[in-house]
Amino acid sequence: MASAYVVSVARLQREAPAVLDVDFQAPFDAARDGGGAPPTASDVPDGSVVSVALRLESYDGGLRARGTVRAPWRGTCRRCLVTVDGQVEARVDERFVHGEPDDELAYRYQGDEVDLAPLVHDAVFLELPLAPLCRPDCQGLCPQCGADRNVAPCACRAPSDPRWDTLDALRFDVETGGTDSA
Repeated sequence: MASAYVVSVARLQREAPAVLDVDFQAPFDAARDGGGAPPTASDVPDGSVVSVALRLESYDGGLRARGTVRAPWRGTCRRCLVTVDGQVEARVDERFVHGEPDDELAYRYQGDEVDLAPLVHDAVFLELPLAPLCRPDCQGLCPQCGADRNVAPCACRAPSDPRWDTLDALRFDVETGGTDSA
């Protein structure tokens, strides 16, 4: 079965400069990922479908791909550890060169077909949030009792650090600007 990510570019190579609009949805190729994401990071859920809308433009020596890639993501809130879902939209402006690329910034292709999967994979993973939040004002978990402060306030107080006891005993006299020892 042919991959939706593989696009025939024979016409583009023959008629440079030429344009080909590519618009498709396909399952995300998670097998290209180098390993599992850490538990507090975000990742594309298994079986997710990505939307790819690109314009391929031929030029002397290669192709240019411009457009957007959209994919759902799922992660864990870095403060309260609830599951967070979102949508990533990556703007793409990349080059493909035939054969071996002269630089590391270009993708390569062979023959009359371009595999867009590496480009889609890179675009999605570069846009995933590194430390997602369920909401900007998330209060997180209490470090003492573990209660979710978004659900109910917690009465726990942070334990005092004995290294700061000397400074805690220091009191300032606001009127004279001097210090008083308590």
